[in-house]
Amino acid sequence: MWCPSVSLTVWANAWLAGAAAPDDVLDALSLWAPKHSVTAYDSVAAGRTGLPWPDLLDSGAVSLLQTLRTAAGPQRTSPPIQLALPVPGDVRGLPAGTQFQRDAVTAGEALIVAGGDADAIGLVPDFEYDELDVDDEFGHEPVGLSWTVYSLPTVAPAAYIDLGEAEYELRSAVRAAAEALGALRTGAADVDVEDPRGLVEEILEAGRAHRIPEHAPDRALRVLENAAHVDAIIAVSAELIPSGLHSSTQVQLASDALRPLDAVVRAARIAAVTAILHSAWRG
Repeated sequence: MWCPSVSLTVWANAWLAGAAAPDDVLDALSLWAPKHSVTAYDSVAAGRTGLPWPDLLDSGAVSLLQTLRTAAGPQRTSPPIQLALPVPGDVRGLPAGTQFQRDAVTAGEALIVAGGDADAIGLVPDFEYDELDVDDEFGHEPVGLSWTVYSLPTVAPAAYIDLGEAEYELRSAVRAAAEALGALRTGAADVDVEDPRGLVEEILEAGRAHRIPEHAPDRALRVLENAAHVDAIIAVSAELIPSGLHSSTQVQLASDALRPLDAVVRAARIAAVTAILHSAWRG
């Protein structure tokens, strides 16, 4: 699983559909950070969810579940949660001109909860870190993950992305990404870097600790796996392009080949997650 919003979306949806327990949601979140908190951004969001206001007191992970259940409403027969993976220039599904939209774009992820006639809310996660020791050169792990809840004036219908079409596009992306990585591997032969394919595998292995609900369709799982592979190649290639290629022309060509793959990966992931969400409510 590649971001906290996806973990919360698929597991909270499964819980609301009766296909998972609350502890399953909490366990999924704990893999991102040991502590979770939820805070209302505005008084309307507090009124819709029961979160504290005007005192901005952080509530814990259990309150996060209560927030989602309240926002989802009592009458649920279909997924009340919608995933968003916005980037500058592509903010589909987000209400325009809102602080929620701006913060979601900054985070690159968000989720929207709208149940029946209930007013919608949006959630955006933000990692929390301890202050770095100036001598710490190895980075640091998050100590918490805070979720901010926004009231939403309207909710745009989720963009429909056909899973079969997304998988077809992703197959082409896999080939293009593999070719780009192969070119980098050749071009970086005289550069002191690790095997790019080994770096890709390290990224993929780090994501395998995150589970997906058992009701997820096989095709959706396959699409998620392929999307993760392409995404890992993009990440590794972005790091190696400047050092692995010797001319600005080569760098530009490699960057141009990889740039369209981001949109393909995001579309495939949204299509796969949407299929997983709906599968929890069947039967």
